[in-house]
Amino acid sequence: MTAPARTLFVTTALPYANGPFHIGHIMEYIQADIWVRFQRMRGHTVHFVGADDAHGAPIMIAAEKEGLSPQDFVARIAAGRKAYLDGFHISFDHWHSTDSPENTELSQSIYRGLKAHGLIDVRRVEQFFDPVKGMFLPDRYIKGECPACGAKDQYGDSCEACGSVYSPTELKNPYSALSGAQPELRSSDHYFFRLSDPRCQAFLREWTAGTDRHGEPRLQPEVLAKAQEWLGDGAEGGSLADWDISRDAPYFGIEIPDAPGKYFYVWLDAPIGYLASLKAHCAKRGIDFAALLADPATEQVHFIGKDIIYFHVLFWPATLKFGGHKTPDRVNVHGFITVSGEKMSKSRGTGISPLRYLEIGMNPEWLRYYIAAKLNARVEDVDFNPDDFVARVNSDLVGKYVNIASRAANFVNRHFDGKLAALAADASDPHAARAAELEAAVAAAYEGREFGRAIRLVMAYADEVNQYFDANKPWELAKDPARRDALHEVCSRCLLAFHRMTILLAPILPATAARVEAFFGTPGLRWDDLGVRPGTASPARAIGRYEHLMTRVDPKSFDALFEPPAPAGAPDAGAAAVSAAGAGAAPSGQPPGAPAPLSIDEFAKLDLRVARIVAAEAVEGSDKLLRLTLDLGEGRTRTVFSGIKAAYEPDRLVGRMTVVIANLAPRKMKFGISEGMVLSASADDPAQPAALFLLDVDEGARPGMKVR
Repeated sequence: MTAPARTLFVTTALPYANGPFHIGHIMEYIQADIWVRFQRMRGHTVHFVGADDAHGAPIMIAAEKEGLSPQDFVARIAAGRKAYLDGFHISFDHWHSTDSPENTELSQSIYRGLKAHGLIDVRRVEQFFDPVKGMFLPDRYIKGECPACGAKDQYGDSCEACGSVYSPTELKNPYSALSGAQPELRSSDHYFFRLSDPRCQAFLREWTAGTDRHGEPRLQPEVLAKAQEWLGDGAEGGSLADWDISRDAPYFGIEIPDAPGKYFYVWLDAPIGYLASLKAHCAKRGIDFAALLADPATEQVHFIGKDIIYFHVLFWPATLKFGGHKTPDRVNVHGFITVSGEKMSKSRGTGISPLRYLEIGMNPEWLRYYIAAKLNARVEDVDFNPDDFVARVNSDLVGKYVNIASRAANFVNRHFDGKLAALAADASDPHAARAAELEAAVAAAYEGREFGRAIRLVMAYADEVNQYFDANKPWELAKDPARRDALHEVCSRCLLAFHRMTILLAPILPATAARVEAFFGTPGLRWDDLGVRPGTASPARAIGRYEHLMTRVDPKSFDALFEPPAPAGAPDAGAAAVSAAGAGAAPSGQPPGAPAPLSIDEFAKLDLRVARIVAAEAVEGSDKLLRLTLDLGEGRTRTVFSGIKAAYEPDRLVGRMTVVIANLAPRKMKFGISEGMVLSASADDPAQPAALFLLDVDEGARPGMKVR
């Protein structure tokens, strides 16, 4: 190894613990994992840690809806993480939680450091309070009419219709998305981190424009440009707003020291979870956490998505600097993942579930390879195209890379008892010179996170090796005993090149690399095992019986992978007359034309939920429909178009509780998207269109409760 040994502390963004991993998480983990595996193969020490972001109002509210404590809710989510991480060969050293003793200690310690620097202010803040829930409402739990364009049902921080940004108190006719109640303005003391302080501004200008210990820019050019835009021109007072870091009880989080009833806002303690996870990891391994983190040689590297740049290049380094800890050496930012050029959408059938990918038996290394082939050091989106996926995997991995081993191994096993020819490299050997050139170029590409370039380099080399094999025609050499040595050399060179390519691809294909290690008897592949320096021989001396290393992608796999779109003939999301008999066999005397009987399992597929009608209005241009705004206790409202206009005046419905089928696929109608079905009963008499009756809910039921 030519470079001195490094010590790296590497993290990915912490996933919010309110649901399973999505494909965007897996993309980020694959990117970081490839880089980490490359560093480990080079002989460097890497501490690669992750954690669940477990705090905040959404977690508290979701847990309450399910009748769980926040801790139990988060534990249930965390229990499902291993299947994803193991399934896609993600090599975290430790996975932790921000709801931990380590994070409590570190968050409170860092806060005290900020306070000691005079960077904490206490200010009286006026905000909306839900009198029913008994809590101050986060912006996203307040809805109302946009103050700019008048669009209804807009969130408390921005309008999805016109894009305006505003404070919740500017909304017209606001209501709580949790209870439907009209919120009240109340005052409370809030704690602020003075990011506008000239000391913070000066530090951030220097830090964002700085370089790491290797002389490389700390931030990518587009990230630096955005940070400088936020920082402004450095005028007196700066351009960054102070950061509200507190929330009032009830709140699931870490208590602020010496401030009863006050908790750290989740974005304050979430990134500190990086340090908390490292601390727990160190405790398990017997490593001195404080010494590791304080060591100037320890490099701190973060991988994040472009949607959280602001927190990671402004708040986070300033928090660390003035909280008494070392600041990040690099923040590596990536784009989003799309499908065939469009944002993923379950309703359009373009949603990808990582767990579904594994369940249907698709090779996780196909996805690792495909994502790596699309990744570079810029902040660009990664597009998942099924046709391109099939072509790249089948052509590159099977048609080029694996093909070399399958072709050459047959001759070496049959004619030379699996032993490879001794091919010592020297300075005059063109094969060794080409391999050395390739090693240096691929290493530079991995280091710079230009994974697509690394793959292109290796596949170009695979083309050369396949061409060399074809040009020398070993099938003809095998017919001539006098050319036995030539046959041995050609096939051995191809197999050694394959072994070399495996080392180069091992950060991307770790499971395949392990099988190749067994095939060649060279366990624990290292970068130094490339054996391409003059005077250095390859560690590979013989091969075992060749077994196929990878299958081709069947294009039909995508029929099972992609979540199906809403069918064209889906039931109207307006109200329908619903009649329910007991589950099981149809009773005797069932009237002709009655629906076929359902099993209890079929009935259980319906997700029936209690809903509160927050708003109701007639639909212009429709004689039958009302537009209902429903609260199902999800932290947002749904729009449902219901054909009950003849039976109900809209004003009579507001505040009423009813029952909704919550798991119907959204349906695009002439008047908008309908997201469910309100249940009603009728006598099925066309002569009495007004004889419709909404299903009622007994007193005490709350939005979101499941009907069983």
